[in-house]
Amino acid sequence: MITVENLTFDYPGKRALQHVSFTINPGTITALVGPNGAGKSTLMRCLVALETPISGKIIVNELDVLETPREAHASMGYLPDFYGLYDDLTVEQCLLYHAMVQNIPKNDQKSAVRKVAERMQIADQLFQEAGTLSRGQRQRLAIAQAIIHHPKVLILDEPASGLDPEARYHLSQLLVLLSEEGITLMVSSHILSELEDYCSHMIILREGRIVKHCAIDETSKSMMETYLETV
Repeated sequence: MITVENLTFDYPGKRALQHVSFTINPGTITALVGPNGAGKSTLMRCLVALETPISGKIIVNELDVLETPREAHASMGYLPDFYGLYDDLTVEQCLLYHAMVQNIPKNDQKSAVRKVAERMQIADQLFQEAGTLSRGQRQRLAIAQAIIHHPKVLILDEPASGLDPEARYHLSQLLVLLSEEGITLMVSSHILSELEDYCSHMIILREGRIVKHCAIDETSKSMMETYLETV
């Protein structure tokens, strides 16, 4: 579903990603783990064609992201670390806007809004302004915006940031449900406890390089905990 080959990315005076290569299988939830500054956000922005690497190749859902970014966007959803909502718009208006952005036919937009709102359990808030939502509800709205076009891949950068324990639990349950519905997910964090209960695989990134990429089991959890304690 996602294949990255020899990806290298530079900021002025700094190499953020160094020859990164990996493959993510369909239907999995991959934890992207590493300390702040490891290159997690940069990698995700490259995957969704918001940054252009100096070299390498990115294939998502059999599409070359760097050569055909617009086509690739149609099969992806992305939630950045710092996402914005139009606080003066209602939940319905926010979702309708994203339905238009994703080229959902006009006759299907209302239906798409209703279905994704029900899927994300925010149908009761459709006529409520986004600025009045709780932190957890805002997160659900942001994810609804990212998946309204039924993407094959969903990439989430620090999605649990700022959520209370109950909201984090509901988020983890939601991500498992999306995976069961066939979406391939990548979720980043520098906090292991946010990811270990629902992710199936992990990629550990440090100083722009992959340290480990494997399925998550008790041995890998222990290894990851030991690694994170040293950074």
